[in-house]
Amino acid sequence: EEIDRIKQQIEELKRKGDFNKLAELQYDRLPKLEKQLKEAQDKEASAGAANKPRLLRTLVGAEEIAEVVARATGIPVAKLMQGEREKLLQMEGKLHERVVGQDEAIEAVSDAIRRSRAGLSDPNRPLGSFLFLGPTGVGKTELCKALAGFLFDSEDHMVRIDMSEFMEKHSVSRLIGAPPGYVGYEEGGTLTEAVRRKPYSVLLLDEVEKAHPDVFNVLLQVLDDGRLTDGQGRTVDFKNTVIVMTSNLGSQHIMALSGEKDEVIREAVWGEVKAHFRPEFLNRIDETVIFHALDAKNIKSIAKIQLRQLEARLDKLEMKLDVSDAALDEIAKVGFDPVFGARPLKRAIQQRVENPLSRLILEGRFGPKDVIPVDVDAGEFSFGRVVH
Repeated sequence: EEIDRIKQQIEELKRKGDFNKLAELQYDRLPKLEKQLKEAQDKEASAGAANKPRLLRTLVGAEEIAEVVARATGIPVAKLMQGEREKLLQMEGKLHERVVGQDEAIEAVSDAIRRSRAGLSDPNRPLGSFLFLGPTGVGKTELCKALAGFLFDSEDHMVRIDMSEFMEKHSVSRLIGAPPGYVGYEEGGTLTEAVRRKPYSVLLLDEVEKAHPDVFNVLLQVLDDGRLTDGQGRTVDFKNTVIVMTSNLGSQHIMALSGEKDEVIREAVWGEVKAHFRPEFLNRIDETVIFHALDAKNIKSIAKIQLRQLEARLDKLEMKLDVSDAALDEIAKVGFDPVFGARPLKRAIQQRVENPLSRLILEGRFGPKDVIPVDVDAGEFSFGRVVH
């Protein structure tokens, strides 16, 4: 403020012609103040470099700019500031924290993303395009959520479109928007509007085999050129999206041939996929990934993950959960169904643990700062005494 005030005085003295006072301010006072300001800025910068805690930061740095840009555009700049190489090289490990088993699927997705980020993929196509095949409840959707969280720092960057809603021929217009003169022209399309608002996202097209064949004509352009023109003539850019299509085609072969070699399973599933989808569509997909049925060991690992999520919810209530090994084994046993995958496991945890626990919390048996031990005896779950 003092420097600005002196600069204003200098301008006034120039207009008045008082050169004696002007020389004093311009060549004595002003340089001294500028030197003091520079020393203060250098001192603050060195303090910041030493990571000294500060209650108030007077300098705007890269982190603040990244936060503002991310808030305004929806682009996760703060995540992009991290060491990109280290993050991508550890991609499989991060995805395995949420998706159990399915090593082949995670490796294929990770390799495709690394190819794109290394600059070896076609820059005019999406970051990656995948067709996930497998029975229900084996982790297809969960891998998409994990991928969105890994790449874009939030599951909110996953756009999910249920393709069973586009079974009729006329439903193509709902994807890209109605043409001029038709009802709904101003609303835009389901697909184009979602990507236009979130250009950095994982696009999940669920149960893609149920869509009308004309829908695939629209997807051909997206997979090939990485762009699509909506009903209002605007070009929507898909180059920063990861496109994942899921399908249950061939899942009966995966279940029937469980334990066989991967080549045998792939051949059986691929035959059914080729009979349903056209060659020009399959040729444009980066990777076709087969998800295998889950076994009892996988279900136990998933039970641990889901119980950790329950523990995180209890943390907000200032309570802890202590599940015994016997209780964990019983949950995995009750929740294991090779046909339905991991979905019965969630119901088992709700019925055997969450339902009785919620009743006990409402009765006042457990409160803040309590540790809740969970055990099992003869198939019945018990919640022991409160441990403070």
